[in-house]
Amino acid sequence: MNTLPNRITSEDQLDEILSQPGEEAVAMFSRLDGDILFLGIGGKIGPSLARMAKRACDQAGVKKKIIGVSLFESPGHREKIGKMGIDTFHGDLLDTAFMKSLPLVKNVYFLAGMKFGSVENLSLTWAVNSYLPALVAEHFSHSRIVAFSTGCVYPLVPVKSGGSKETDMPDPVGEYAQSCLGRERMFEYGSNKNKTPVSLIRLNYSVELRYGVLIDIALKVMNRQKVDLAMGYFNVIWQGDVNDVVLRSVEHAASPARILNITGPEILSVREVALKFGKLFGVEVEFTGDEAETALLNNSQMAHRIFGLPRVSTDQVMYWIASWLKEEGRILGKPTHFEVRDGKY
Repeated sequence: MNTLPNRITSEDQLDEILSQPGEEAVAMFSRLDGDILFLGIGGKIGPSLARMAKRACDQAGVKKKIIGVSLFESPGHREKIGKMGIDTFHGDLLDTAFMKSLPLVKNVYFLAGMKFGSVENLSLTWAVNSYLPALVAEHFSHSRIVAFSTGCVYPLVPVKSGGSKETDMPDPVGEYAQSCLGRERMFEYGSNKNKTPVSLIRLNYSVELRYGVLIDIALKVMNRQKVDLAMGYFNVIWQGDVNDVVLRSVEHAASPARILNITGPEILSVREVALKFGKLFGVEVEFTGDEAETALLNNSQMAHRIFGLPRVSTDQVMYWIASWLKEEGRILGKPTHFEVRDGKY
């Protein structure tokens, strides 16, 4: 990876950094057989993930067809992804006829999911998060599948525990998290039934400069709003590092499905992070509530042994975020609701 800049001053520069492949990803694509399909490419993660795959293939000197599937609800989104050299299919993945029309490629990345507003439309939440994975697992039974899941399938655990491990039993709180465990079970069923190699990515939380837990805290501090300490501890990982690990995890797909916790190496304190942002913004920080002894935490030591530690530190991301917000950089305006403890998103 190239030297990291002191500041990120534009979305073009940000997207360039988020999609910059490391040497390991380039090497993997040089030996990986088959084309690549991204289901749900139109979300927050999809564009930079697919662009990293395209750049890695180009640097490896290999020609692969890279395909992105989405409803593409934002104006110009499909065209922007097409300009990256990615073929696009427009359609509803819940439409079984559309699903059956998709090309059968060797490597499939499943990015679709529903979280925001899940309480208001529980049936759709279950359809997207559990029914759709069953359709994907059946249609792509002869592919390798990497599927995004979430650390929310774990229960709240004592902070002193170091976070949940892949060998811990899921115990999801709330219907959103339950539906995400349903997603995993459908991919596990397909993997067992058809011997489909699968990697399940339990992620929390991905951050960059336009969204994420760090943005949520930074905005509270900058706007002199009280920071809620109800969920007093959390994990994060830079989105560019997520992209790198997720792409490379296709080589580690297995049957039965393999589970990988993906996050940063440290457990972060909401209080301490807020106070650091207070110094960066030059403001006093106010808090509400008290830290509980439990939190939603991932232990990602297994992934770190396989893929190495994240390249971008949390302190670096915080510095970038402070500079980005001071310069009024664009944010997505989609709070993570990480402070929720009852699972109702």
